Amino acid sequence: MATIDLTRDEGVAVLTLSNPPLNLFTGGTWGELIECVAEVEGSDARALVWRADGDLFTGGADVASFQGVLDAGADSAAGFAQPLIDGVRRLEALQIPTLALVHGLCLTAGLEVSLGCDIIWATESAKFGLVEAVVGLTPGAGGTQRMAERAGPGRAREFVMSGGLYDAEILERWGVVNRVVGDDDLHEKGMRFAHRLASGPTIAHGATKRIVRAYCEGGVNAADDITADQFAALFATTDLRNAVKSFLEDGPGNATFEGK
Repeated sequence: MATIDLTRDEGVAVLTLSNPPLNLFTGGTWGELIECVAEVEGSDARALVWRADGDLFTGGADVASFQGVLDAGADSAAGFAQPLIDGVRRLEALQIPTLALVHGLCLTAGLEVSLGCDIIWATESAKFGLVEAVVGLTPGAGGTQRMAERAGPGRAREFVMSGGLYDAEILERWGVVNRVVGDDDLHEKGMRFAHRLASGPTIAHGATKRIVRAYCEGGVNAADDITADQFAALFATTDLRNAVKSFLEDGPGNATFEGK
């Protein structure tokens, strides 16, 4: 049975984790994630939402799957981990805005996928943890380094080594979570924001993502090195041409973007 469902809400692709009761990541979940992201890549979706059904977002990875790796021997562990990293990186590389809407408990694998999204919103009661230390592991899908990217290395070390649970308010203060909303408001407000992103200049959003990625990998100078080309390429888009005309004729805020 599939554990990730891909649906469309107009221009927004919605990936929903649904594996009750704990929404655990099984061995097949990562393959499903890659397949869904590949389908989004080839579609006309202009934003993506990552969410989950049920009372909690996810209990994380199904620890029972680790037994097979133990039985196969340590040499097989890299082959087990690589698809995890590949799934997050494939999501991260999408050239459209991506938004994680997190509620309840969000552990390990589900948090690592969320960290692969551009923006994370969470409910006031949400709790987060990379708790792999409880079974003697460190996160295998890139959670440590993506926490470090958002919150800094010291906080990433604390977050992972402590194996603790952290409130959404703390992670918002750390810069990991972008916005905390009321428990009953997440879906409505989050989807409204996703549609706002989807109705924007999609190609320009992709350029923004590439510039931020260059900064994360090489600092301000690396981002500066690609900004002129990214900026210039947008002058060939229909969206910019139409938006400039709209601005001059009708004033700001009246343009309609097509993602072209």
